[in-house]
Amino acid sequence: MFIQANQYVIPTQQHDYPEWHRGRERYVLWYLAVQHPALECYLQQLKQQFSDVLFRPNTRQFHITLYICGFYAAKKHWEDDFLESQFQQQVQALQQLQLEPFQLKVGGINSFDSALFVEVQDQSQQLARIRQALSVGGAEIAALQYHPHITLGLYQTACSTNLILQRIQNLPVQYFDLDIHHLNFGYYQAHTLQGQLFSTHQFPLEHM
Repeated sequence: MFIQANQYVIPTQQHDYPEWHRGRERYVLWYLAVQHPALECYLQQLKQQFSDVLFRPNTRQFHITLYICGFYAAKKHWEDDFLESQFQQQVQALQQLQLEPFQLKVGGINSFDSALFVEVQDQSQQLARIRQALSVGGAEIAALQYHPHITLGLYQTACSTNLILQRIQNLPVQYFDLDIHHLNFGYYQAHTLQGQLFSTHQFPLEHM
């Protein structure tokens, strides 16, 4: 999951991946938008410092993925299709939680085998509660061990992990408090690698 010394990162290949999307377009997920000017500036600086090894173009907004639902579909044909009825189940489960605004701490640079990211600390375990509620709408697609983070970018070349680790260690770390007042449900176009996120629903938290 996380990179280890004396290996190579896994690059993203520039092609359409039809075996994954099977002609479907909207890949839907729940996520948290990053609306914090100083943090966004910091993330953009980090992204620029690693621009020589990260996949381009990358127009996806900085965000924290909460739950990956699958491909939005009118009828279920494939295991990773996601129906409107499942979305409605998730919304009802979230309403029952009676969530209030909460805070996350962001900071610390790290890397998965295929992507560079900034750590997100959920000290109040709110994300775990939210993900448990969202699971009523079906199992998460391609679920790995959940590790909240903000992706800076996917790798474009199979460079040495030693190089990445050294560059991470040489960077000064900054920490930010990120206030969360709503959850987003939206999608990105499966045909566009690292394309823009489109929000279709916002779920406000209580007492805003």
